[in-house]
Amino acid sequence: MKNNLKIFITGGAGYVGTSLTEKLLELGYSVTVYDLFLYGNFFTDNPKLNLIKGDIRNEKLIEASMINHDIVIHLACISNDPSFELNPSLGKSINFDSFEPLVQISKKNKIKRFIYASSSSVYGIKKEKNVTEDIYLEPLTDYSKYKAECEKILSKYSSKDFTTVTLRPATVCGYSKRQRLDVVVNILTNHAYFNKKIIVFGGNQLRPNINIKDMVEAYICLINAPDTLINNEVFNAGYENNTVSELGLMVKNIIGNDVVIETKQSDDYRSYHINSSKIEKKLNFKPKYSINESIETLLFAFENKLLENTFDKSTYYNIKLMKEIDLT
Repeated sequence: MKNNLKIFITGGAGYVGTSLTEKLLELGYSVTVYDLFLYGNFFTDNPKLNLIKGDIRNEKLIEASMINHDIVIHLACISNDPSFELNPSLGKSINFDSFEPLVQISKKNKIKRFIYASSSSVYGIKKEKNVTEDIYLEPLTDYSKYKAECEKILSKYSSKDFTTVTLRPATVCGYSKRQRLDVVVNILTNHAYFNKKIIVFGGNQLRPNINIKDMVEAYICLINAPDTLINNEVFNAGYENNTVSELGLMVKNIIGNDVVIETKQSDDYRSYHINSSKIEKKLNFKPKYSINESIETLLFAFENKLLENTFDKSTYYNIKLMKEIDLT
């Protein structure tokens, strides 16, 4: 596809959305970001960027805002299990109830391609070594259950004129202007740098991760791929599957040997691992950036004061901000 396309990104001011939007603008695309901007607006003025403050549940505003676009990338959601569980009815209304109307509006507005950000957590805990896209789903939480349900809904609307594709990302890590410090690699790096101590709860749980730069490239890959290769398809997107203990050691090796790692028992049994060979074989997408490079970008950000007040600032933590605001 050509970069004269107009792309509509729900949640485009989020952790991934901010980095994705910046990259798309750099490549010459026109981008509309539809977001509540609860965590701030980190964009600079650009003639090809249109910012719309709106709730994903506002169907009239969505429909009016989406006119004359070519592609929808749906990132908006109450992200991660703790934030969802804080207010399950709110989470359901945003992550699930609003989804089918959004897809219907997209198809009605003659959107050519709908890219959905699901989650690798839809698989649940698997003993199989190769967790591929065709394996049965066993979501353990409401957050992941609704992600899986939305995948089914999207599949129903796929047609020759409306290409639909689902991405199941690993946990994203690394630096973004709209930073999150409540995901595993970023949490460990923050504590290692400022406290010189990492507490690993459990440690044997597997966590698939992907550098935020690679996450952005995965979406660009789906923007450019031929319809025939992606229509009504699902793709995992991850770099490596590491245990939490291994991630802790990676962080220690980069931040410094003076970092102490303490292991404690945990009742968090969530353990995910994914095989991402399908997206490589079918679309020639392979992550280029390691988890170590993600840690290094955070180290740079801390050293250069790009990120400050990293334990107390609520915009770095989804659940902290959700507790502060009265979103209904």
